[in-house]
Amino acid sequence: MSKTLIHHSTAAGLLITALLCFTSIASAAPKAELWKRWQAHDSAATETINHAAWTQFLQQYVKPNADGIHRIAYGRVSPTARQALDGYINRLANTPVSRLNRGQQRAYWINLYNALTVQTVLAHYPVKSIRDIRISPGWFTVGPWDKNLVQIESEELSLNDIEHRILRPIWRNPRIHYALNCASLGCPNLQREAFTADNSEALLDAAAREFINHPRGVSVQDGRLHVSSIFIWFGEDFGDDEVGLLSHLRKYAVMPLRARLRNVKNIASHDYDWALNEAP
Repeated sequence: MSKTLIHHSTAAGLLITALLCFTSIASAAPKAELWKRWQAHDSAATETINHAAWTQFLQQYVKPNADGIHRIAYGRVSPTARQALDGYINRLANTPVSRLNRGQQRAYWINLYNALTVQTVLAHYPVKSIRDIRISPGWFTVGPWDKNLVQIESEELSLNDIEHRILRPIWRNPRIHYALNCASLGCPNLQREAFTADNSEALLDAAAREFINHPRGVSVQDGRLHVSSIFIWFGEDFGDDEVGLLSHLRKYAVMPLRARLRNVKNIASHDYDWALNEAP
């Protein structure tokens, strides 16, 4: 083999290796790493946040489908509704969140994450997948998750900051994953009402049962367990091993899934559908 062919073959191999490496990095889920600045809260605070504008948007444009997946009518959102959504996000951005109690804060961050996600999709619509909104910094990044989208208390924040540096490490509750929607068919449903300090526990439990008992979340066929990739990407939040995950799934499973999970001991496969959760 000539030196030229060897050179090209080596270069091609290095390029393929590099691309595989970057693809792996891009698809790896971020770890929960606390941003200590957001630990501040006031347990005695009585101030409440009004999320009525977000609930109004959700009830108007989030459409439950016959297959159990909530879809968003992005293409039918009116200019007035978009203006109201922008106004709601601006009000949250100007709220001194560090002065709220923990219950108000959790609802605040969940609603802000979901509202920012919808706002981002609307700003780039039409798209086939949120991963096509390539606004995050870096050459090999996909999606909008690392882009700073909002300023809170003089700090620039991205969606990944809210999820992985605030919500996950502060509350350390796997049900957070069922509350956050990333505009994809494979994601847990975007609920049709805003989270509040009063309804969060009930909504989180309902969202967990809803997702786990839907085939895109968990299914058992011929004794083989198939799960959403969410349970793999964030395994540390669901017990960090198959025993812990199975215990979590059984907690929220209802019949007939509960019965099918009794004799399952490991995960056979997982996947995730990144197609946009758009209403027909």
